[in-house]
Amino acid sequence: MNEIQVFFISFLSLISLIFLFKLLTPKKRRNLAPTPPSFPLIGHLHLIKQPFHRTLHHLSSKYGPIMSLRFGSRPVLIITSPSAVEECFTRNDIVLANRPLLLSGKYLDYDHTTMGAAPYGKLWRDLRRIATLELFSTARLNAYVGVRQDEVRSLIKSIYQDLWQDFTRVEMKSRIQGLSFNIIMRIVADKRFYRTTEEADRDFDEARNFKDIMREVFEISVASNPGDFIPFLKWIDFQGLEKKLQKLQTKFDSFSQTLIEERRHMIGSSEEGKAKTFIDALLSLQESEPEYYTDNIIKGNILVLLLAGTDTSSVTIEWAMSLLLNHPDVLTRARAEIDEHIGHERLIEETDLPNLPYIQCIVHETLRLFPAGPLLVPHESSEDCTIGGFNVSRGTMVLVNAWAIHRDPQLWDEPLSFKPERFEKTGNMGYRFIPFGTGRRQCPGSGLANRVVMSALASLIQCFEWERVGEELVDLSEGKGLSMPKKKPLEAMCKVRERMSHVLKEL
Repeated sequence: MNEIQVFFISFLSLISLIFLFKLLTPKKRRNLAPTPPSFPLIGHLHLIKQPFHRTLHHLSSKYGPIMSLRFGSRPVLIITSPSAVEECFTRNDIVLANRPLLLSGKYLDYDHTTMGAAPYGKLWRDLRRIATLELFSTARLNAYVGVRQDEVRSLIKSIYQDLWQDFTRVEMKSRIQGLSFNIIMRIVADKRFYRTTEEADRDFDEARNFKDIMREVFEISVASNPGDFIPFLKWIDFQGLEKKLQKLQTKFDSFSQTLIEERRHMIGSSEEGKAKTFIDALLSLQESEPEYYTDNIIKGNILVLLLAGTDTSSVTIEWAMSLLLNHPDVLTRARAEIDEHIGHERLIEETDLPNLPYIQCIVHETLRLFPAGPLLVPHESSEDCTIGGFNVSRGTMVLVNAWAIHRDPQLWDEPLSFKPERFEKTGNMGYRFIPFGTGRRQCPGSGLANRVVMSALASLIQCFEWERVGEELVDLSEGKGLSMPKKKPLEAMCKVRERMSHVLKEL
């Protein structure tokens, strides 16, 4: 027999012994959540199809709002109940503060040392504190208001320059992505990689490299890895995912190290009064604790901020515009609010946003129907606990289906309808509206995301007339991806508003 035959015979013998052991071992009676029938070895993996959140919602409608699954060797708990969400992230918040250790985290999160993937402990608390102080505090948000307004104006200018006198067809996805990426990159490293068409791109190669890396990261990060759940597949690198991750990490490592060296060189020679970047903040900490704040930790958190802070905002703006095109009455009311409070003599500024409550309602309703994280980032129990009266064992992955909660007819009137006015007098939405997660590991960047989305959306409405490309409604089908992008990128007919033409000419 050759080596492959010997390997498979040994593997099958091992599996047989495991099942025989389980068969002969007396089963303890445990109060577990309801679960569908499963297969040996793979558990419920055969049930999982894209879109993942819709598949889980279908199963939960049959087995209940707290449902137990098994992905290979890993127990999983699916939550689609606000009361269970509250129990998870109040009474059990510390127990569920860990993240599952996945293969992607080994490479893209530099061995799970980023704010998003680090286990609950000192490193995570320190990274969270730094991000809050240096990126997401009110003082920092105010310090970078000029960056955000500058990039929103750049978006408006790029659209304006491509328009003819009448309605012109414009592609929106790449423009909106450029807005989000530039804002985060300028905050992280004081660099822009998405340029308007008339600008000479002096950093063309670097910008192209950056875009290629981001595209590969998004493509690889949305790929499910069976090896995370079936150890045997991990040993043989099923589908070659580990090799792809290694190559991608090498690319990003070189790119991000260049950013770090540039900022390291700039420290001490930066302009007086200019807000320091996120890399600057981490480098200053590195001086006092070089063994703790290593370059790898800085690089991993650069990637996390790019992933979490760009795709989520851009897809939300794209969904919002799609919904407005399908509901021109809502678009008309939003424009009237802007005209009343801002007028036509200047562009909207961030300080105007509190005076635009209906725009905020549109953003909230968009996040309800199309949350950028339809499934909250996975949690993992660090010890045995109970949720909803069911026993949950240590090491269980907990997935909260925010998309299903946001569309639950028992929680929302006409849940599938786009009705921004539902948010006008609702007060505290509690745990039935959780687009940014909840608990101690909820997204710390919700304030930044809200400002970017509102500013961009209000500016697009203020400056241009919008219509659908044809008579048919804009397709609202969901594509593949962790942030639930549109299946078909948005295109729309656009025209300069006559009342705003004199303002736009001055850009």
